[in-house]
Amino acid sequence: MPPLTRPLLEKQIELLPRKATLAAETDVLVVGGGPAGFGAALGAANAGAEAILVERYGFFGGNATAALVTILMSYHSENHRAESTGENTLLPTDHGRGEPIAAGVLSHFVQRLVKAGGAIAPSLRTGYTVPFDPEVFKYVMMEMLDEAGVKFLLHSMASGVLGESAPEGVIFETKSGPLVIKARCIVDCTGDGDIAAQAGAPFRLGRADGRVQPVTLMFRMGEFEKAAFAAYVKEHPDQWRGVHGLWDLICRATEAGELDLPREDLLFFATPHPREISVNSSRVVKVRGTDVWDLTDAEFHSRRQVRQIETFLRRYVPGFENSYLIQSGVQVGVRETRRIAGGYELTAEDVLEARKFDDVIARCAYPMDIHNPTGKGTVLQHLPRGEAFDIPLRCLIPQDVEHLLVAGRCISGTHEAMASYRIMPTAIGTGQAAGVCAALAARHKISPRRIEAKDVQRELLRQGANLRGIRV
Repeated sequence: MPPLTRPLLEKQIELLPRKATLAAETDVLVVGGGPAGFGAALGAANAGAEAILVERYGFFGGNATAALVTILMSYHSENHRAESTGENTLLPTDHGRGEPIAAGVLSHFVQRLVKAGGAIAPSLRTGYTVPFDPEVFKYVMMEMLDEAGVKFLLHSMASGVLGESAPEGVIFETKSGPLVIKARCIVDCTGDGDIAAQAGAPFRLGRADGRVQPVTLMFRMGEFEKAAFAAYVKEHPDQWRGVHGLWDLICRATEAGELDLPREDLLFFATPHPREISVNSSRVVKVRGTDVWDLTDAEFHSRRQVRQIETFLRRYVPGFENSYLIQSGVQVGVRETRRIAGGYELTAEDVLEARKFDDVIARCAYPMDIHNPTGKGTVLQHLPRGEAFDIPLRCLIPQDVEHLLVAGRCISGTHEAMASYRIMPTAIGTGQAAGVCAALAARHKISPRRIEAKDVQRELLRQGANLRGIRV
């Protein structure tokens, strides 16, 4: 049976007025428990604020755990470029990067993951990425939040705000009925800018023509034989490029009518487990991640794609003969939705020229990684070697709304710039900064836009953040 289709006529039905339970009042309320929300909650708590973190699933991690994006992309500047391989992918190669350009919460978190046996530490061999186990990821996040004194509520989906332009609380839908949590300052870490949009902040969605990057349903395969795959790659060096390829096998399966791959190649990432591999090769275009009809359609088509791809792997690819599907994401991974308009909009030029800003609160060196919004093809545009760009505090403060900040992929930037800063390490960094700013705003009982950038920077530096040598 196909998914429910969008109604031709959107008939409106009046709903009865209702009441909600006031669940709590706090200094800082963080909505969304993904990487940005994790950074925001810890940033606020470590700055001395009472913080509450609310998440719609029964676990933290966002795209890392719900969508199985089980690799933290590099947060190091590039010294020279080559294909990223090694333990995090499949085969060793010459790949070098410079110094880490992000620290603070991110560094502590990676250290804890590695110590728990849930991640491979970034190194030359890993291309400075961090492959991780999503189950360990969930646990370590919860453990660190608990140690910091962050209160949290799970199974609660934000559905509205109390008050526009200066929201004083957020409404959550739960099994216990509607709940409200009030706060002196709110940090929107929903990824989609849901809270900011509902409060009236202006936003943009997609590139100039409204198209957004495609969504992907990632999955993990077990009983992968690395040695057999490596032998095939050695015999066919022109068919595999670090983490992606298999064009010859794809062509054979396509001609046989057994594969209709929605992207140009197969993309693999290793995990901390030697007989397991993560696959990033499904693709559904024309999906607005803020639209329930589009999302339903994407789940339907992407799960069909996953079934076809895993069958192809077993039938055609050496090393996968006895493999099996361990797990697919709880939901599709969404790369792009709303970008909330802030005091400054990061641009492609800012990224590619590695621009610096006086109010820097996080840094990023990841390329502009744009998956074609209309079909096959992915374009990478790199920063100057050894460089990183700054993300200013102004990008976290929405226009026309008080007592609210945003963090993660929904901060203020263009479609192209977002294709770089959307990665999870950067989301943790912008989250930590937003949490710190929110804590200071709550302490002084003023709006975040009135907080001086140097005060946020001073606290971030105290918490171990890397702000390219800035002293305040």
